[in-house]
Amino acid sequence: MGHVTVRGLVAPLVRGSTYRRGVHLLLGGVILLPYALLVLAFARMLADPGTPMAATLLLAAAAVLIAVVPAFLSGTRSLEIAAARALLGVDLPDPPPGAATRETRVRGALWYAVHLLAGGAVGAALIVALPMALVFLVQRLGVAPEATAGLRIGPFDEHDTWALTGLGLALLIGLAYSIAGLGALAALMAPVLLGPSAQERIAALEARADRLAERNRLARELHDSVGHALTVTTLQAAAARELLDTDPEFARKALAAIEETGRGAMVELDHMLGVLRENDLPPNVIRASLKSLQRLEGRPDHEERARAPQPTLADLDRLVGDARAAGLDVAVETAGRLGDVPAPISREGYRIVQEGLTNAARHAGRVPVTLRVAVTAERLDIDLTNALDDAAGEPGGGRGLAGMRERVTLLRGELTAGRYQDTWRVAARLPLESVVRP
Repeated sequence: MGHVTVRGLVAPLVRGSTYRRGVHLLLGGVILLPYALLVLAFARMLADPGTPMAATLLLAAAAVLIAVVPAFLSGTRSLEIAAARALLGVDLPDPPPGAATRETRVRGALWYAVHLLAGGAVGAALIVALPMALVFLVQRLGVAPEATAGLRIGPFDEHDTWALTGLGLALLIGLAYSIAGLGALAALMAPVLLGPSAQERIAALEARADRLAERNRLARELHDSVGHALTVTTLQAAAARELLDTDPEFARKALAAIEETGRGAMVELDHMLGVLRENDLPPNVIRASLKSLQRLEGRPDHEERARAPQPTLADLDRLVGDARAAGLDVAVETAGRLGDVPAPISREGYRIVQEGLTNAARHAGRVPVTLRVAVTAERLDIDLTNALDDAAGEPGGGRGLAGMRERVTLLRGELTAGRYQDTWRVAARLPLESVVRP
């Protein structure tokens, strides 16, 4: 058993949290006051023989009903949670809108009743004990001696000034300790009665999972689009530098391809910022990002273009053209109608092809690449094969393959990626009836 120190005994009397919690308790007493006045009024009416008993009882029943209703309102619980956070120092989450259940209403009503009763007790103690303690203290100084005239408390009377002074100090100290104890108990019980219910926890977890899924999706989009653009522009810039003196026309075309790829990356980045605008990024951050992109692009319509639709397999020719301009020898084989692929699957298919071409350009260099895209009534098949350069190493060290696997998993498909003899192969099988999280 640990020993009690003087500092430990004095700590509750000097902590600011004790008095903040006392204010919280007094708020309950203030709210209780109208109820007390109402009870007193009806008590006087019932004690009066001339009062119609039936009418008074009917009026009292209506008053009780009206008085009880606030305890069960979700707004009352929200106010109590805010007060507990600010004054009791308890970390309580805001209740989700529209998620109030019978359990949360009953627990909130119980907390409301306990708050009012505890506040009433503290208020009554202050009204009685504080003036009495002050009178006992000042009478020792000879101030207002008539206040204790004829007073007798146990063995002490008005002439036992030292005893009355000690009693006054004991009242003040006892009142402070009582408030500290009740406040600590309130802080302990607040999470039990005001904390989230099981349904609210589930709703909060689902909302958090939705936010994380959306953030992961945006991270994949940024990685694939910006990473592809940077890979293409890097390869084009390297080729232009090598052939600038010997083949100026090729260098000119490479620079034009860099410019076009950069513009496309700007548009896709704008789209991501437009999506983030609907989420929880501060508006000033979004506005600053859009203005910066406007200055880089030199066009005034970026905010409108930020909401442009994302690329799909219908844009496959442009994607392959960019890869060829970067130096990849891409052979494309398609089967079926790409326009029949549902939009969510078509967008993810485009990103898978984009990431595959980017990995081929980044890790294998200017090697032949074979792309096969086939659409049937049941699924979308994507096969991408490229030769491996032993000096460059195999792909897979970055986030690209992980992002592709996440996309395919969300679409309930299958992905295989790895070395096959002297080639690197990526194969995705995406069922067309996949259900995608919005």
